[in-house]
Amino acid sequence: MKLSKKNMTLVSFMLFSLFFGAGNLIFPPFLGQNAGSQTPLALLGFLFTAVILPVLGVVVVAKFNGLESLARKVDSRFAIFFTVLIYLSIGPGLGIPRAASVPFEMAIAPYLPESMAQNSVWFMLLYSLVFFLVAGWLAMSPKKLVERIGKFLTPTLLFLITALFISFLVGGKSDVAAPQVAYQNGAVVKGFLEGYNTMDAIAALNFGLVIATTLKSFEVKDKKDVMHYTVRAGAVAGTILAVIYGMLSFMGMKTSAVYPLQDNGAWTLRCIVHQLFGEPGAILLAVIFTLACLTTCVGLITSISQYFSTLFKKLSYEKWVLVITIFSFAVCNRGLNAILGISVPILNAIYPVAIILIVLGLCDKWLQGNRVVYPLTVGLVGLVSIVYALDTLKVPLGIVGKVFSYLPFYSVGMGWTVVALVTVVLSVAGYKIKVAVSNRNQQPSSLTVEDHPVAE
Repeated sequence: MKLSKKNMTLVSFMLFSLFFGAGNLIFPPFLGQNAGSQTPLALLGFLFTAVILPVLGVVVVAKFNGLESLARKVDSRFAIFFTVLIYLSIGPGLGIPRAASVPFEMAIAPYLPESMAQNSVWFMLLYSLVFFLVAGWLAMSPKKLVERIGKFLTPTLLFLITALFISFLVGGKSDVAAPQVAYQNGAVVKGFLEGYNTMDAIAALNFGLVIATTLKSFEVKDKKDVMHYTVRAGAVAGTILAVIYGMLSFMGMKTSAVYPLQDNGAWTLRCIVHQLFGEPGAILLAVIFTLACLTTCVGLITSISQYFSTLFKKLSYEKWVLVITIFSFAVCNRGLNAILGISVPILNAIYPVAIILIVLGLCDKWLQGNRVVYPLTVGLVGLVSIVYALDTLKVPLGIVGKVFSYLPFYSVGMGWTVVALVTVVLSVAGYKIKVAVSNRNQQPSSLTVEDHPVAE
């Protein structure tokens, strides 16, 4: 069945909203402030890891009909372990609780009067309660996500961000600074790493199944059609993401010499909004942050509940929505810092594995029959990533840490890239040699019985 242009647009809007959370608002202006005059080059690298890779992740997961099917290329036990780890880490263990705490801390708490700031814990409790009630309600009806998110929430979010950008062009203070040291040489590489930190490639492994399920709700059943519309939705969503990132990084670049550099881009956005709209601008910023985080939160709750309801069938999808929402609410208000301390190193360890799975999945038709390339590449990449994660936690690794430190790009967390490339090349070459030798051994001898000379 063909998908109408209207529904295609709504699905694309929904995919954009699933990706676009608080971190996606913060990183681009922070990139612009740091990169200064080098922002265009830094943005190129950023777009690769923050747009292209996540969109490809959605396509790959839709192609394999779920993350677990893709991960099964490595091993059946690894598939379940890795999938559960991904969903827990970016879901109730980190992504979902953070979706409520970040907009409050970044866009609401700084504007509370001093008399109320002392009771910010209670305001956070009230805000997160309303936030999760709405998120849980939206997630309860996954078939209505396209209409509710794609038709209402996303257009509102895009309108507000665009209005902010146009207002900045008209009346914003502007002065571009020289790039910070990290961006003076190799701005593209630095931008690439900043996009890596958005963790959207991991989110893509969750949302691919959501998009495929949504398309099937529109009676798009054929696998080729699902793939076709997933690619189209990814292209549209990726284009919107790239445009929004361009707007936000442009504002960060143009104010790089106006406001002093801070720890994150939220402060930059607050300064810009305050300069343009004064105190009432706090409302605009709070709405933008809340909408961005709400849509991502709903997407995470939906995708995780869908998977767990098939893995643990004693609880229905609706009950999983309740469990994840309530748990995330509790973590958000009581134990977020402790969870973050555990989850962030885990994400650092599994993110490269997610990337290499996406890349191998894209190349799967050229790897058919090669049973070594998936487990060997994923295993070695995972090993390097785990060592690096432990290293960042200052865990003493002795000679192991010293040996791994010699890997190219290891110091910036990219040592796994060389290991992955070498492993894939050797695995493919070894497989081709094995096939060639096997074919040669199976060929019949060129001489028949009659061809052999008979001794007289």
